[in-house]
Amino acid sequence: MNNRFVRVFGAFAAPVLVGLLTTFGQLAHATELPKEIRIAVPDLSAGNKPTGGGVVDVLRVQNIFEQEFAADGIKVQWNFFKGAGPVINEALANDQIDFAYLGDLAAIIGKANGLDTRLLSASARNIKYYLGVVPGSGIKTLSDLKGKRVAVFKGTANQLSFNAALATEGLKERDLQVINLDTNAAAAALAAKQIDATWSIFDLIALNSRGLADLPLSTDDLNGEGSALTVLLGTGKFVDQYPEVTARLLKAQQKAVNWLRNDDNKATYLQRVTERANYPAGLLEKSYGDDKFADLFDPRLDQAFLDHLQKGVNIAAEQRLIRKGFQVKGWVQSEFLDAALNDQAASAAVAATPAQASR
Repeated sequence: MNNRFVRVFGAFAAPVLVGLLTTFGQLAHATELPKEIRIAVPDLSAGNKPTGGGVVDVLRVQNIFEQEFAADGIKVQWNFFKGAGPVINEALANDQIDFAYLGDLAAIIGKANGLDTRLLSASARNIKYYLGVVPGSGIKTLSDLKGKRVAVFKGTANQLSFNAALATEGLKERDLQVINLDTNAAAAALAAKQIDATWSIFDLIALNSRGLADLPLSTDDLNGEGSALTVLLGTGKFVDQYPEVTARLLKAQQKAVNWLRNDDNKATYLQRVTERANYPAGLLEKSYGDDKFADLFDPRLDQAFLDHLQKGVNIAAEQRLIRKGFQVKGWVQSEFLDAALNDQAASAAVAATPAQASR
């Protein structure tokens, strides 16, 4: 064969061959599936059965993710952590999980410390917090906490919520004697009068009902200042490698979200979580009785949600809970949620068409 022909043919064929190999590689990568999906959740249970509250418990009870990926042989692994956000961030850093349902501060700390996470969805908003104090202590306001011993679960949404609440009175943690205790330890310390106060969610209602704590105020009394958010995060590694699986996960999540936001299911949800988490009867009803689940469990990453989250980042930076703040908008990867919501809207429109045509 003529050497000149070989050189000319090679000059044209090489780029084509590289292009074909690249295309085949991309196709193989696109159809690749993970063997499992590892999801982390803070364990809010007071008993032996783990619970994450909200959409997590609906997903698990109804096996929604498991059913979505069963045909592909993809295992869904739920990991519940009593150590909450700090331990989950450690697991993220060690590539031990792919997704996490997290409170705002833990998610913010992870991002600020360089974890490659993507903000995929809201999971809850406007979560109410209470100030619990020793009965008869005379503590009525946040200003009354100056110099007092106050237990807060640091590194979690509890701490960010508390700092945001303190800021309404121009206070910071250094104005108090803040002690780092998880919620169960803080409740026990308050009941034993080893501390003056603590800041937490509905678990304090149980202490109040037993006469072991007064609840002088909540975030409702602060016009929502200090209320918390929870989010669904995905690791950059998983989201980039398996975009189709991520899209399916967000679409499947909507089944749980829709069920949870339906008022007809509220009583059933509260009863199930009470039983599963071993909470005292009526505890959740007292905390959530007047709340609209359609608002509380809105999954959208709308401007109001992102503004609240950005405010949390700013407070965390100001109070030195993180070394440096960042812009939340650069954290958001909303196309998967947008697709799920658009698909849901399109399905609803199609379902409504026959009824409209018959009028």
